[in-house]
Parts: sequence; structure tokens; C-alpha cells
Amino acid sequence: MKNTFSILFYLRTSKKKKNGTTPIYVRVTVNGKRSDFSAKRSIDVLKWNKSKARAKGTNEVTRILNIYLDTIQSQIYEHHQQLIRRGKFVSAVAIKNSYLGLSEEKKTLLDLFQYHIDSITTLIGKGYVKSTVTKYKTTLKHLKAFIKYKYKSDDLHLIQVSLGTITAFEHYLKTVQGVGINCTNKYLTHFNKVVNLAVANDWLDKNPCLSHKMKNEVVIKEFLNEFEIQLMIDKEITKKRIVQVRDIFVFCCLTGLAFIDVKNLTPVDVKRGVNGKKWLLTNRQKTGTQTHIPLFPHALTLIDRYKNHPESVNNGTVFPVLSNQKMNEYLKEVATICGLDKHLTMHLARHTFATYTLTKGVPIETVAKLMGHNSLKTTQIYAKVIDSKIAVDIDAIIDDTPTIGLKKVG
Repeated sequence: MKNTFSILFYLRTSKKKKNGTTPIYVRVTVNGKRSDFSAKRSIDVLKWNKSKARAKGTNEVTRILNIYLDTIQSQIYEHHQQLIRRGKFVSAVAIKNSYLGLSEEKKTLLDLFQYHIDSITTLIGKGYVKSTVTKYKTTLKHLKAFIKYKYKSDDLHLIQVSLGTITAFEHYLKTVQGVGINCTNKYLTHFNKVVNLAVANDWLDKNPCLSHKMKNEVVIKEFLNEFEIQLMIDKEITKKRIVQVRDIFVFCCLTGLAFIDVKNLTPVDVKRGVNGKKWLLTNRQKTGTQTHIPLFPHALTLIDRYKNHPESVNNGTVFPVLSNQKMNEYLKEVATICGLDKHLTMHLARHTFATYTLTKGVPIETVAKLMGHNSLKTTQIYAKVIDSKIAVDIDAIIDDTPTIGLKKVG
């Protein structure tokens, strides 16, 4: 297949300057794909010959401008030849970058990923959390393995990234790595964000992966019902560390707080609400969203129970919360002691709060506010869980439905 290559000068009328002139732009096209950049000159539209793509006339100003454009064209041709001679991947963007003298630094996909990770690492606590950085690092690990597997290479130049790249990456994650649909979509979202970063820095003209579609799988989230929550509260447990973990877990069931938010909770966050009763007035660390949560009586009891705990006092927190790993590890013991056949995790407590409030008739918009959700779509997942539970419960008794009064037909 023969490669096509062309150069065009044109006026970008949408960027007309205050002095009435219009900027001249350069368009490099390779195999039908183009890349544009400014020629750093402007001209009166009436003085431009569109068919010749040059300035009209023979005066000195016109002659100098046309010589300047001829020089640009000649230099672009030379950069095109240099890329071929050096065995580089030739594209419209590559030729533009070569002509503009853009640094080769961070022009590969993995370098750009690492650049982004390094950038957000410095912003932990300033709009980013450590877990976000960890997720990007995991995506980078999978991406490295994918490039080695698919392309037999250590990296990919940005200009080699195409729609086929993200499609192949998706297939690799699902088949070779056995990653679930929703988790795969998170990795692909990270991929897209980093490619968009390249566009923002003018290293790519556009993100070739934008047309790639993702659809999450609806997952039935496990939760505790009202009876199970009460069972945990009433259960007598002798081990102090297990009691501590149980109490913090129950508190999250009654407030919807995520692990990191209950860990960071301070006595200052417990304030009087609009009704004069105790509320939690705090921000979610993950999203920065403000949450106002009225406190159930038992939640207040738990706060009071740990206010003088040495770890709470030393840390200035409401509860002596262990690491997420330890909390989840000990919750297995809690489940066994309470006779619950469910995989208890700190995040399950958050699911429990959402489903509990919805089943009690709290409007979904209110639950979204209590949960600190930025989108109602996130909260609607729990509404679907409740619907599925209703379906299961009804299916269990549907065959026993009374049929008295129904007349036999025929």
C-alpha cells in the first residue's frame, strides 16, 4: 500500500484577530490522517489566494510571506524524510512534532502513564487520594504486560495508539488476565484519561480511542438486613479487638461512611444539625463531597463508647480504626461468631446503609445526599438491589398464592 503525504496552508477563519487579520495554519496529512499547527503569521482574507494557498500580489510584504511559507513547506518535507531515514513511525503528528522540535521526552505511552502517576502522587491530599494513585499503578502494570504480549515490545509510541490498541487491551484484560467487566472498564478509563493528557499537551491531535464504548455489568451488591444488623449489635463477644471492629463496622452500617472516612472522623465532625440533634458534618475523602448525616441512637452510643479510648485520644479521632486489611480480616471472625454466612467487608457496611435507608422509604435523592454520591445513577444501583430482593422473596411464595374465588374456565 502506497503512503500518501501532503502539506496545505489555509486560513483559520474561526480565530480571526482583533486587527482584522486571520491566522495562517499548516495542515500535514499522512494516509488520510491530518495534524494542524499555526504558521505564526496572519493575513487579510482578501489578500489570500485559496487555490494557490499563498498570499496574493507582488509587493515586498507578500513576497516575504510567501518565501516564509515555502521555507516551512521545504522544512516539513525534510523532517518527513528524516523520520523515514531513521526508521521512525511516520504519521502526521510525528512530522508536526519533529518540525516543531517537540521534545521526545514522555512521547511513549508508558512514559506518559508514569508521568501522570508522578504528577498525581504529588497531589495526594490536594484533590487526590493514595488509593487513586495505587489504581493507576495497577493499570500501568497491566499495560506493560499487554504491550509485551501483543506487540512484543517494551513500549508504544503515542502516535502508534489507535482504537485498535484500547480494544486489544480490553480483550487482553478479560481473556488473558481474567479481569471482570467492571474492573476492566476502570483500567480502560485510566487509559483514556492518560491519552487525553497527551492531547492536552499537544503530543496528539485527538484521542483515537474516544469512540470506544464501555458498559458496566450490573452487580448485585451484598448487604445486611435489619435483622442481621441487630444480631451483630446484640451478640456478646469476649475478644476486645473483635468487639472494636464489630462496633466500627456497625457504625458504618448506620452512617454509610466509607473506611477512609470513618478512619479520619474527628470529634469536630460531630455537630448539631438543623433539627438540633447530633449529625455528622464532614467531607468524603474520595470525592470531596460534603455529607450531612443525622445520627441514629446506637451510632451516638458507639461514639460515646470510644471517646476515651487511648488510640482515639492520641489520634484525635472518634474511633480507633485499624488498617482496612486488618478490619476486613477481623470481620471474618465477626461473621463466624454471629453465624452470618456473608463475606463481611468495610465496604459492605456502606452498601448496607444505602439499602437499609431505601427499604425504610427514604427518598433516593436523600439517600444520594447521605452517601455523598455525585450522581444519582450511583445510588440507583442500590434501588435495583432492592427490586431484585423483592423478586426473590415473591418467587419464594408465588406458588402458594391463594386461588380461592377463581372460577374454572370451560
